[in-house]
Amino acid sequence: MRLEKCWFCSSTVYPGHGIQFVRNDAKIFRFCRSKCHKNFKMKRNPRKVKWTKAYRRLHGKDMTQDSTFEFERKRNRPERYDRNIAENTLKAIKKIAKIRSDRSSDHIKNRLKTGKIQRQKEARKQLEQDIHLVKAPLALAQDSSLRLPKIKVNVSQTQTEENQQMEE
Repeated sequence: MRLEKCWFCSSTVYPGHGIQFVRNDAKIFRFCRSKCHKNFKMKRNPRKVKWTKAYRRLHGKDMTQDSTFEFERKRNRPERYDRNIAENTLKAIKKIAKIRSDRSSDHIKNRLKTGKIQRQKEARKQLEQDIHLVKAPLALAQDSSLRLPKIKVNVSQTQTEENQQMEE
């Protein structure tokens, strides 16, 4: 039983499912569902359609390089059946699936970590700006560590004279 990949969204196409399109030059395109087939006919680029695997890989949302992807390659050479090899292969498939899921969850955590740090910085900045809403004014007056430092700006005398002339 051979599991094919959808040309558009890269999901698996099981035997007896999906649509197969053969172009004039004998190139075969397999699609998992009519949604992918219609998008192909509309000449849409899978890298620009957000729900496809190509888009997710291109924009860093899915893992692109991992040693576990090597096992998913298509092999056209038939192998002679051996019970021991088949048993070891099935055990290896389970281990590889577990490793892949662990690595993908780590990838997602690392990807979300940057957003979390940025949200914390924004929250800290918002809190510094609106500390008067959280703390009472008397508490701010007593504790100098809660106040923002005052910035002194030197203004030259010529600039103020020019401003007065413009106002008149």
